[in-house]
Amino acid sequence: MPPGPTNPLLRIDLSAVVVRVVDDQPQVLVTRDAPRPALPADDFDPIVDDTLELGMRRVLRAQTGVEVAYLEQLYTFGDARRSRRERRLTVAYLALTREVSGGGSPGHWVGAYELFPWEDRRHDEPPAPPAFERRLRRWAGRDEARVERVTTTFGLDGTPWDPAKVLERYELLYEVGLGAEVAADRGLARAVPAGMPMRGDDRRIVATALGRLRGKLTWRPVVFELLPETFTLPTLQACVEALAGRRLHAPNFRRLVETTGLVEGTGLRQGGQPGRPAELHRFRREVLRERPAPGVSLRPARRRAR
Repeated sequence: MPPGPTNPLLRIDLSAVVVRVVDDQPQVLVTRDAPRPALPADDFDPIVDDTLELGMRRVLRAQTGVEVAYLEQLYTFGDARRSRRERRLTVAYLALTREVSGGGSPGHWVGAYELFPWEDRRHDEPPAPPAFERRLRRWAGRDEARVERVTTTFGLDGTPWDPAKVLERYELLYEVGLGAEVAADRGLARAVPAGMPMRGDDRRIVATALGRLRGKLTWRPVVFELLPETFTLPTLQACVEALAGRRLHAPNFRRLVETTGLVEGTGLRQGGQPGRPAELHRFRREVLRERPAPGVSLRPARRRAR
């Protein structure tokens, strides 16, 4: 039966959010061939690709030249296209890499906090930028459900900030009318700036990935996929803080990773540092068999007195 209004053609896209951490900043891999940054993406080819994951790896090699060790399926996004004759699903993946140099590959990197500036709270930034907070409170008005949504999503009025609610914050800002994607979707002449825009729905996919990654930090040792084979404990903490977007309580963090067996000392010291060089550690893969949820604590540091 040919495709029609009641029998649309189904197409499957593959899209990847590839994350690395450089100079204490999380970065996302994008392609160069679009007016706005775009995630690596292409059609799934059932003739060429035996599985969705193999297809995703093929797309990454072709479009960015980057090979990744860690790749997990993130989410499936589906929406009706303008044409009733086509239905498109996007199967999105989260990938982590230690790669630092692009080596002339066609892909390049953008800062995750260029896309979502409000998510980096390592320097005691307010839960929401003042201009955003005014818009959010005006949108909520006296509607109790809206007020609760605004305060719990952005951690206002003493409500705890949940690092994993990246997607919820992005979607609330979109609903309120902030961001270039809103202007494009609603046919507005001007956009209210709210982070670097991306092609189509790509920033929503990145928000989903960052929220997933932050959540996984507490119960899976995924942070070690972003670090070199050996590292110092301050380097480990800085990487976790970069991903979480918040400062952590240093003594508690160090105690956790040492007493729970996440890492072990190598007996070697970091060279080229003044004073007594820090000891190099490595991830203990045995912990995956020893503990059901070998993650790291995201307990925040005490806020500085103002």
